[in-house]
Amino acid sequence: MDADLPEPPRGFARLFAWRRTKPVLIACGLMTLLMAPGWQATYAVLVSRTLFIGMSLLCVFGLFERWPANLPRWVARWGLQVVAVAVAVPFVVAIAYWLTTLDLPEPWFHDRKRLGGYASMTIQGLLIAPWMAVAALLKQIKGEAQKQALAFELERSEYERKALDARLRLLQAQVEPHFLFNTLANVRELVDARSPQASSVLGSLIAYLRAAVPRLHEPATTLGQELELVRAYLEVMHMRMPDRLQFALDVDDQAGPLFCPPMTLLTLVENAVRHGIDPGERGGRIDVRVRVREGRCHAEVVDNGVGLAHAADGLGTGLSNLRERLQLAFGGDARLRLEAIEPHGVRATLDFRARGSAA
Repeated sequence: MDADLPEPPRGFARLFAWRRTKPVLIACGLMTLLMAPGWQATYAVLVSRTLFIGMSLLCVFGLFERWPANLPRWVARWGLQVVAVAVAVPFVVAIAYWLTTLDLPEPWFHDRKRLGGYASMTIQGLLIAPWMAVAALLKQIKGEAQKQALAFELERSEYERKALDARLRLLQAQVEPHFLFNTLANVRELVDARSPQASSVLGSLIAYLRAAVPRLHEPATTLGQELELVRAYLEVMHMRMPDRLQFALDVDDQAGPLFCPPMTLLTLVENAVRHGIDPGERGGRIDVRVRVREGRCHAEVVDNGVGLAHAADGLGTGLSNLRERLQLAFGGDARLRLEAIEPHGVRATLDFRARGSAA
Protein backbone atom coordinates (compact mmCIF):
# COMPACT_ATOMS: atom_id res chain seq x y z
CA MET A 1 0.00 0.00 0.00
CA ASP A 2 2.98 2.32 0.46
CA ALA A 3 3.23 2.62 -3.31
CA ASP A 4 -0.04 4.58 -3.30
CA LEU A 5 1.49 7.30 -1.08
CA PRO A 6 3.83 10.03 -2.37
CA GLU A 7 7.52 9.34 -1.74
CA PRO A 8 8.76 11.65 1.07
CA PRO A 9 11.70 13.97 0.23
CA ARG A 10 15.14 12.95 1.42
CA GLY A 11 18.50 14.57 2.21
CA PHE A 12 18.75 18.32 1.73
CA ALA A 13 15.35 18.41 0.02
CA ARG A 14 13.80 17.14 3.24
CA LEU A 15 16.01 19.26 5.52
CA PHE A 16 15.31 22.54 3.72
CA ALA A 17 11.73 21.84 2.73
CA TRP A 18 9.55 24.94 2.76
CA ARG A 19 7.46 23.64 5.65
CA ARG A 20 10.68 23.68 7.75
CA THR A 21 12.41 26.79 6.47
CA LYS A 22 9.29 28.96 6.65
CA PRO A 23 9.03 29.02 10.49
CA VAL A 24 12.82 29.50 10.76
CA LEU A 25 12.68 32.55 8.47
CA ILE A 26 9.78 33.97 10.47
CA ALA A 27 11.68 33.48 13.73
CA CYS A 28 14.78 35.14 12.24
CA GLY A 29 12.64 38.10 11.14
CA LEU A 30 11.16 38.50 14.63
CA MET A 31 14.58 38.22 16.24
CA THR A 32 15.93 40.88 13.88
CA LEU A 33 13.08 43.24 14.75
CA LEU A 34 13.65 42.74 18.49
CA MET A 35 17.37 43.54 18.26
CA ALA A 36 17.16 46.31 15.67
CA PRO A 37 16.46 49.26 18.09
CA GLY A 38 19.71 48.84 20.04
CA TRP A 39 21.80 47.56 17.14
CA GLN A 40 24.83 49.68 16.29
CA ALA A 41 26.34 47.79 13.34
CA THR A 42 24.79 47.70 9.90
CA TYR A 43 21.37 46.13 9.47
CA ALA A 44 22.82 43.76 6.86
CA VAL A 45 25.15 42.28 9.47
CA LEU A 46 22.22 41.70 11.83
CA VAL A 47 20.16 39.98 9.11
CA SER A 48 23.07 37.83 7.94
CA ARG A 49 23.87 36.70 11.49
CA THR A 50 20.28 35.76 12.37
CA LEU A 51 19.82 33.89 9.08
CA PHE A 52 23.08 32.01 9.59
CA ILE A 53 22.07 31.08 13.15
CA GLY A 54 18.61 29.97 12.07
CA MET A 55 19.77 27.83 9.14
CA SER A 56 22.63 26.32 11.19
CA LEU A 57 20.28 25.27 13.98
CA LEU A 58 17.96 23.80 11.36
CA CYS A 59 20.90 21.71 10.11
CA VAL A 60 21.61 20.53 13.66
CA PHE A 61 17.97 19.58 14.07
CA GLY A 62 18.05 17.61 10.81
CA LEU A 63 21.41 15.97 11.58
CA PHE A 64 20.23 14.41 14.83
CA GLU A 65 16.98 13.40 13.18
CA ARG A 66 18.95 10.68 11.32
CA TRP A 67 22.20 10.35 13.30
CA PRO A 68 23.17 8.28 15.12
CA ALA A 69 21.20 5.52 13.42
CA ASN A 70 20.84 3.46 16.60
CA LEU A 71 20.13 4.97 20.00
CA PRO A 72 19.94 3.34 23.43
CA ARG A 73 16.41 2.54 24.53
CA TRP A 74 16.52 5.16 27.26
CA VAL A 75 17.34 7.96 24.77
CA ALA A 76 14.41 9.43 22.86
CA ARG A 77 15.20 10.73 19.38
CA TRP A 78 13.10 13.86 19.87
CA GLY A 79 14.80 14.63 23.20
CA LEU A 80 18.22 14.30 21.57
CA GLN A 81 17.20 16.76 18.85
CA VAL A 82 15.95 19.38 21.31
CA VAL A 83 19.04 19.10 23.53
CA ALA A 84 21.36 19.24 20.51
CA VAL A 85 19.70 22.44 19.25
CA ALA A 86 19.96 24.06 22.68
CA VAL A 87 23.63 23.06 23.12
CA ALA A 88 24.48 24.27 19.62
CA VAL A 89 23.06 27.78 20.12
CA PRO A 90 26.10 29.46 21.80
CA PHE A 91 28.54 27.81 19.37
CA VAL A 92 26.51 28.77 16.30
CA VAL A 93 26.18 32.37 17.50
CA ALA A 94 29.93 32.50 18.11
CA ILE A 95 30.63 31.22 14.57
CA ALA A 96 28.23 33.84 13.16
CA TYR A 97 30.10 36.60 14.99
CA TRP A 98 33.45 35.25 13.86
CA LEU A 99 32.41 35.08 10.17
CA THR A 100 31.05 38.65 10.21
CA THR A 101 34.10 40.17 11.92
CA LEU A 102 36.95 38.65 9.90
CA ASP A 103 37.97 42.10 8.59
CA LEU A 104 38.42 43.60 12.07
CA PRO A 105 41.93 44.05 13.54
CA GLU A 106 41.09 42.26 16.80
CA PRO A 107 38.82 39.30 17.70
CA TRP A 108 35.16 40.14 18.32
CA PHE A 109 35.21 38.77 21.90
CA HIS A 110 37.70 41.52 22.89
CA ASP A 111 34.99 44.11 22.19
CA ARG A 112 32.60 44.52 25.13
CA LYS A 113 29.75 45.77 22.91
CA ARG A 114 30.05 42.76 20.62
CA LEU A 115 30.18 40.49 23.66
CA GLY A 116 26.92 42.09 24.82
CA GLY A 117 25.38 41.48 21.40
CA TYR A 118 26.63 37.91 21.48
CA ALA A 119 25.07 37.35 24.89
CA SER A 120 21.77 38.87 23.74
CA MET A 121 21.62 36.70 20.62
CA THR A 122 22.55 33.60 22.61
CA ILE A 123 19.85 34.20 25.19
CA GLN A 124 17.21 34.83 22.55
CA GLY A 125 18.37 31.75 20.66
CA LEU A 126 18.09 29.63 23.80
CA LEU A 127 14.61 30.98 24.44
CA ILE A 128 13.32 30.48 20.89
CA ALA A 129 15.20 27.62 19.21
CA PRO A 130 14.38 24.67 21.56
CA TRP A 131 10.71 25.58 21.61
CA MET A 132 10.68 25.81 17.84
CA ALA A 133 12.28 22.36 17.73
CA VAL A 134 9.57 20.99 20.04
CA ALA A 135 6.84 22.59 17.90
CA ALA A 136 8.39 21.15 14.74
CA LEU A 137 8.55 17.70 16.33
CA LEU A 138 4.92 17.86 17.41
CA LYS A 139 3.89 18.89 13.90
CA GLN A 140 6.04 16.13 12.45
CA ILE A 141 4.51 13.54 14.78
CA LYS A 142 1.03 14.73 13.81
CA GLY A 143 1.93 14.51 10.11
CA GLU A 144 3.33 11.00 10.52
CA ALA A 145 0.21 9.96 12.41
CA GLN A 146 -2.01 11.33 9.64
CA LYS A 147 0.13 9.61 7.02
CA GLN A 148 -0.06 6.32 8.92
CA ALA A 149 -3.81 6.72 9.34
CA LEU A 150 -4.14 7.34 5.59
CA ALA A 151 -2.08 4.24 4.85
CA PHE A 152 -4.24 2.17 7.20
CA GLU A 153 -7.38 3.60 5.60
CA LEU A 154 -6.13 2.78 2.11
CA GLU A 155 -5.22 -0.72 3.22
CA ARG A 156 -8.59 -1.19 4.90
CA SER A 157 -10.40 0.07 1.80
CA GLU A 158 -8.40 -2.33 -0.37
CA TYR A 159 -9.28 -5.26 1.90
CA GLU A 160 -12.94 -4.23 1.88
CA ARG A 161 -12.92 -3.98 -1.92
CA LYS A 162 -11.35 -7.42 -2.22
CA ALA A 163 -13.87 -8.82 0.24
CA LEU A 164 -16.74 -7.32 -1.77
CA ASP A 165 -15.29 -8.70 -5.00
CA ALA A 166 -14.95 -12.14 -3.42
CA ARG A 167 -18.51 -11.95 -2.09
CA LEU A 168 -19.83 -10.85 -5.49
CA ARG A 169 -18.05 -13.69 -7.25
CA LEU A 170 -19.38 -16.15 -4.68
CA LEU A 171 -22.92 -14.97 -5.33
CA GLN A 172 -22.38 -15.22 -9.08
CA ALA A 173 -21.05 -18.76 -8.59
CA GLN A 174 -24.28 -19.56 -6.75
CA VAL A 175 -26.27 -18.17 -9.68
CA GLU A 176 -24.51 -20.38 -12.26
CA PRO A 177 -25.78 -23.81 -11.14
CA HIS A 178 -29.17 -22.36 -10.30
CA PHE A 179 -29.56 -21.02 -13.84
CA LEU A 180 -28.04 -24.03 -15.58
CA PHE A 181 -30.12 -26.57 -13.69
CA ASN A 182 -33.33 -24.71 -14.52
CA THR A 183 -32.59 -24.41 -18.24
CA LEU A 184 -31.33 -27.99 -18.58
CA ALA A 185 -34.44 -29.24 -16.79
CA ASN A 186 -36.52 -27.50 -19.46
CA VAL A 187 -34.60 -29.32 -22.21
CA ARG A 188 -35.03 -32.63 -20.38
CA GLU A 189 -38.79 -32.16 -20.40
CA LEU A 190 -38.75 -31.81 -24.18
CA VAL A 191 -36.54 -34.86 -24.57
CA ASP A 192 -38.74 -36.96 -22.27
CA ALA A 193 -41.79 -35.87 -24.27
CA ARG A 194 -39.96 -36.72 -27.52
CA SER A 195 -40.77 -33.28 -28.81
CA PRO A 196 -39.48 -32.55 -32.33
CA GLN A 197 -38.39 -29.16 -31.00
CA ALA A 198 -35.91 -30.70 -28.55
CA SER A 199 -32.99 -30.61 -31.00
CA SER A 200 -33.54 -26.99 -32.08
CA VAL A 201 -34.09 -25.85 -28.50
CA LEU A 202 -30.91 -27.63 -27.39
CA GLY A 203 -28.97 -26.00 -30.21
CA SER A 204 -30.27 -22.57 -29.25
CA LEU A 205 -29.47 -23.29 -25.62
CA ILE A 206 -25.89 -24.29 -26.46
CA ALA A 207 -25.42 -21.08 -28.45
CA TYR A 208 -26.90 -19.08 -25.60
CA LEU A 209 -24.71 -20.70 -22.95
CA ARG A 210 -21.62 -20.20 -25.09
CA ALA A 211 -22.27 -16.47 -24.88
CA ALA A 212 -23.69 -16.34 -21.36
CA VAL A 213 -21.37 -18.47 -19.22
CA PRO A 214 -18.16 -16.40 -19.79
CA ARG A 215 -20.04 -13.27 -18.73
CA LEU A 216 -21.02 -14.83 -15.43
CA HIS A 217 -17.39 -14.43 -14.33
CA GLU A 218 -17.16 -10.76 -15.27
CA PRO A 219 -17.41 -8.36 -12.31
CA ALA A 220 -19.43 -5.90 -14.40
CA THR A 221 -21.26 -5.71 -17.68
CA THR A 222 -23.54 -3.28 -19.50
CA LEU A 223 -27.29 -3.18 -19.82
CA GLY A 224 -26.85 -3.70 -23.55
CA GLN A 225 -25.00 -6.98 -22.98
CA GLU A 226 -27.50 -8.01 -20.31
CA LEU A 227 -30.41 -7.38 -22.66
CA GLU A 228 -28.77 -9.51 -25.36
CA LEU A 229 -28.78 -12.41 -22.90
CA VAL A 230 -32.38 -11.68 -21.91
CA ARG A 231 -33.50 -11.75 -25.54
CA ALA A 232 -31.57 -14.99 -26.21
CA TYR A 233 -33.05 -16.61 -23.10
CA LEU A 234 -36.60 -15.62 -24.00
CA GLU A 235 -36.12 -16.90 -27.53
CA VAL A 236 -35.03 -20.28 -26.14
CA MET A 237 -38.04 -20.36 -23.83
CA HIS A 238 -40.34 -19.32 -26.68
CA MET A 239 -39.07 -22.21 -28.80
CA ARG A 240 -39.80 -24.58 -25.91
CA MET A 241 -43.38 -23.35 -25.52
CA PRO A 242 -44.26 -21.27 -28.60
CA ASP A 243 -48.00 -21.24 -27.87
CA ARG A 244 -47.65 -20.32 -24.22
CA LEU A 245 -44.98 -17.59 -24.11
CA GLN A 246 -44.92 -14.22 -25.82
CA PHE A 247 -42.47 -11.46 -25.00
CA ALA A 248 -41.40 -7.93 -25.94
CA LEU A 249 -38.44 -5.69 -25.08
CA ASP A 250 -38.80 -1.89 -24.96
CA VAL A 251 -35.50 -0.21 -24.10
CA ASP A 252 -34.25 3.39 -24.26
CA ASP A 253 -31.26 3.81 -26.57
CA GLN A 254 -29.16 5.53 -23.87
CA ALA A 255 -29.54 2.53 -21.54
CA GLY A 256 -27.15 0.28 -23.49
CA PRO A 257 -23.77 1.55 -22.15
CA LEU A 258 -24.91 1.76 -18.51
CA PHE A 259 -23.33 -0.38 -15.81
CA CYS A 260 -25.25 -3.48 -14.77
CA PRO A 261 -24.17 -6.39 -12.53
CA PRO A 262 -24.18 -9.67 -14.51
CA MET A 263 -27.42 -11.70 -14.44
CA THR A 264 -29.52 -8.82 -13.06
CA LEU A 265 -32.34 -8.55 -15.60
CA LEU A 266 -31.88 -12.18 -16.59
CA THR A 267 -32.67 -13.28 -13.03
CA LEU A 268 -35.92 -11.28 -13.06
CA VAL A 269 -36.91 -12.67 -16.47
CA GLU A 270 -36.03 -16.23 -15.49
CA ASN A 271 -38.19 -15.95 -12.37
CA ALA A 272 -41.05 -14.55 -14.45
CA VAL A 273 -40.85 -17.60 -16.74
CA ARG A 274 -40.36 -20.16 -14.00
CA HIS A 275 -42.87 -18.86 -11.46
CA GLY A 276 -45.31 -16.90 -13.63
CA ILE A 277 -45.63 -18.39 -17.10
CA ASP A 278 -44.54 -22.02 -16.68
CA PRO A 279 -46.98 -23.04 -13.92
CA GLY A 280 -50.07 -21.73 -15.77
CA GLU A 281 -51.87 -23.79 -18.38
CA ARG A 282 -52.62 -20.78 -20.55
CA GLY A 283 -49.06 -19.39 -20.44
CA GLY A 284 -48.69 -15.65 -20.73
CA ARG A 285 -46.62 -12.69 -21.83
CA ILE A 286 -43.46 -11.04 -20.48
CA ASP A 287 -42.67 -7.37 -21.14
CA VAL A 288 -39.21 -5.97 -20.36
CA ARG A 289 -39.00 -2.16 -20.23
CA VAL A 290 -35.93 -0.05 -19.46
CA ARG A 291 -36.09 3.75 -19.10
CA VAL A 292 -33.42 6.32 -18.23
CA ARG A 293 -34.72 9.45 -16.53
CA GLU A 294 -32.92 12.18 -14.54
CA GLY A 295 -29.80 10.12 -13.84
CA ARG A 296 -31.72 7.02 -12.80
CA CYS A 297 -32.29 3.74 -14.60
CA HIS A 298 -35.75 2.25 -14.18
CA ALA A 299 -36.29 -1.34 -15.36
CA GLU A 300 -39.47 -3.40 -15.26
CA VAL A 301 -40.15 -7.06 -15.93
CA VAL A 302 -43.91 -7.57 -16.12
CA ASP A 303 -45.69 -10.88 -16.64
CA ASN A 304 -49.36 -11.85 -16.67
CA GLY A 305 -48.73 -15.33 -15.30
CA VAL A 306 -50.13 -17.05 -12.23
CA GLY A 307 -48.94 -14.34 -9.82
CA LEU A 308 -47.26 -14.23 -6.41
CA ALA A 309 -49.91 -16.28 -4.63
CA HIS A 310 -48.75 -19.42 -6.45
CA ALA A 311 -45.01 -18.90 -5.76
CA ALA A 312 -44.89 -21.00 -2.61
CA ASP A 313 -41.10 -21.30 -2.60
CA GLY A 314 -40.54 -17.57 -2.31
CA LEU A 315 -39.40 -17.16 -5.93
CA GLY A 316 -36.27 -19.26 -5.40
CA THR A 317 -32.69 -18.35 -4.61
CA GLY A 318 -32.23 -16.16 -7.68
CA LEU A 319 -33.93 -13.06 -6.27
CA SER A 320 -32.32 -13.34 -2.83
CA ASN A 321 -28.89 -13.49 -4.45
CA LEU A 322 -29.83 -10.65 -6.78
CA ARG A 323 -30.66 -8.39 -3.82
CA GLU A 324 -27.23 -9.08 -2.32
CA ARG A 325 -25.46 -8.45 -5.62
CA LEU A 326 -27.30 -5.15 -6.02
CA GLN A 327 -26.30 -4.17 -2.48
CA LEU A 328 -22.64 -4.93 -3.22
CA ALA A 329 -22.69 -3.12 -6.57
CA PHE A 330 -24.73 -0.01 -5.65
CA GLY A 331 -24.79 0.09 -1.85
CA GLY A 332 -28.11 1.58 -0.78
CA ASP A 333 -28.67 3.25 -4.14
CA ALA A 334 -30.64 0.40 -5.74
CA ARG A 335 -34.19 -0.74 -5.08
CA LEU A 336 -35.86 -3.98 -6.13
CA ARG A 337 -39.60 -4.33 -5.63
CA LEU A 338 -42.12 -7.04 -6.49
CA GLU A 339 -45.84 -6.32 -6.68
CA ALA A 340 -48.88 -8.26 -7.75
CA ILE A 341 -50.92 -7.20 -10.76
CA GLU A 342 -54.69 -7.63 -10.87
CA PRO A 343 -56.23 -9.94 -11.91
CA HIS A 344 -53.01 -11.95 -12.15
CA GLY A 345 -49.36 -11.36 -12.82
CA VAL A 346 -46.27 -9.80 -11.25
CA ARG A 347 -44.33 -6.61 -11.83
CA ALA A 348 -40.63 -6.66 -10.81
CA THR A 349 -39.25 -3.12 -10.63
CA LEU A 350 -35.57 -2.27 -10.42
CA ASP A 351 -34.32 1.30 -9.89
CA PHE A 352 -30.66 2.33 -9.60
CA ARG A 353 -28.28 5.19 -10.37
CA ALA A 354 -27.36 5.38 -14.04
CA ARG A 355 -23.59 5.34 -14.55
CA GLY A 356 -21.21 4.17 -17.21
CA SER A 357 -19.77 0.69 -17.09
CA ALA A 358 -16.26 2.08 -16.37
CA ALA A 359 -17.39 4.38 -13.50
